[in-house]
Amino acid sequence: MNEALWAFGASLVVSVAAGPSFIRWARSAGGQPVRAAGPASHLAKIGTPTMGGVLFVAVTAIIALVVDGSDPAVDTAVGLTVLFGAIGFLDDIAKVRRQASLGLRARTKLALGLAVATTLAVLAMGPLELGTYVRLPGYGQAVELAPWLFVVLVNVVVLGATNAVNLTDGLDGLAGGTGIVAIGFYAALAYASGAWGLGLFAVVLTGAVAGFLYFNLHPARIIMGDTGSMGIGAAIAALAVLTRSELILPVVGLVFVAEALSVIIQVLSFRLTGRRVFRMSPLHHHFELSGWAETTVVRRFWICGILAAALAYLLWW
Repeated sequence: MNEALWAFGASLVVSVAAGPSFIRWARSAGGQPVRAAGPASHLAKIGTPTMGGVLFVAVTAIIALVVDGSDPAVDTAVGLTVLFGAIGFLDDIAKVRRQASLGLRARTKLALGLAVATTLAVLAMGPLELGTYVRLPGYGQAVELAPWLFVVLVNVVVLGATNAVNLTDGLDGLAGGTGIVAIGFYAALAYASGAWGLGLFAVVLTGAVAGFLYFNLHPARIIMGDTGSMGIGAAIAALAVLTRSELILPVVGLVFVAEALSVIIQVLSFRLTGRRVFRMSPLHHHFELSGWAETTVVRRFWICGILAAALAYLLWW
């Protein structure tokens, strides 16, 4: 436990200490473009430095590998986080250079994501010797899957988590705060299951994101960008797969699921009926346009995330 506290403290302090210098670099690289169709209040965010995810992804990777780099599961979790962070970084760079809300082509991001997620599945079945089973929440039993089905499941988990967190990242502190809650859940689950290395990785990431959140709360001095949201989503997915808790992830990440579903429902409704279900999607924009202040939306979504994580922990055991 002392090691976890030191790791958390180190990542938090380094993230906060490096923040001002990183923000100056990010500002020189170019500001965040804002979607023209978004809420009018977001126009004030134009020019805010982005790619803040580079800060906490780098801090997490360095400290986690220094503290427990001999654990193959930790190396795998770090690798997945860094690789998806890199995909997000390429997307952020493209957005900044074009000053547009669209970066990499969707097919390019999908192809890269599929390659990385499939690699995780292969590592889990091979070198990591985790097999192809999944645990059933609340029963203490496992179901063995065919290898091809396990690969599909891992891809759904990884791509679903990274995209859902990415959609949630639309308000100051929203993705960071809800991400900390989900990562904290997996830290507790990993330690309770005896997966000490993964627990330590989750604790380090929690500290690094908390340090970033110091600069990301409203009004944000820097935005995490796709680098951060995809990095957080990948880390959560890696923890779910490596602790064999994939099936409880939708409950843990209930806020992320709601955000993603709101987009799917909005698109399908408009295409099929010409009508919109929400004032705007993702879901946090709907509440903004319903009169909620940005900080109110963020705090209430955080509370929902905490309640969902608590429920997931009860259901898991």
